[in-house]
Amino acid sequence: MANTSDISRGLIIKLDGSLYTVIEFGENKTARAAAKVWAKLKGVDNARTIEKTWNSGDTIFPVRVERKDYQFLYKDDTGYNFMDNETFEQLVVNENMVDAPQFLKEGQEVSVLINTETELPMSVELPDKIVTRITYSEPGLRGDTATRTLKQATVETGATVMVPLFVNEGDVIRVNTKTGDYMERVKE
Repeated sequence: MANTSDISRGLIIKLDGSLYTVIEFGENKTARAAAKVWAKLKGVDNARTIEKTWNSGDTIFPVRVERKDYQFLYKDDTGYNFMDNETFEQLVVNENMVDAPQFLKEGQEVSVLINTETELPMSVELPDKIVTRITYSEPGLRGDTATRTLKQATVETGATVMVPLFVNEGDVIRVNTKTGDYMERVKE
């Protein structure tokens, strides 16, 4: 058993039969009332984001989670197929369990969060930044760099990313998988 003093970012807790990860948390203290602990929670097994408030010292139910490295193999009718890098066992997950499926490419390393109580996968996380090649982009106009103007570009995974005008087809770029934003051009 744990209590509200054990809350931290990234902790996964069971609340009302569902699993939530702590995105943000804090404590409210006033002179007259007892301290309260609040947390912004994102659903692991559902798509909800909620806020919850507890009295200081209340019991919470953390879930032990194991993070394992897997390699993305392919996508088919059953879902996304991954292989454990140590045991070579394969795992199939639904698209809603993958945090940024539009940036997955064959052979890419990902982290799979596994609930140790049920031994079932909870979510698949891509690295925060990936390097990918642009397969299609309109050419930029020469000298049009006075403003931060962006254009659409398609990367090798099929996703569309907004890039600056100086980025062209065939360039290799770094993309933030959490936001889908262009970060920088990468030299080969």
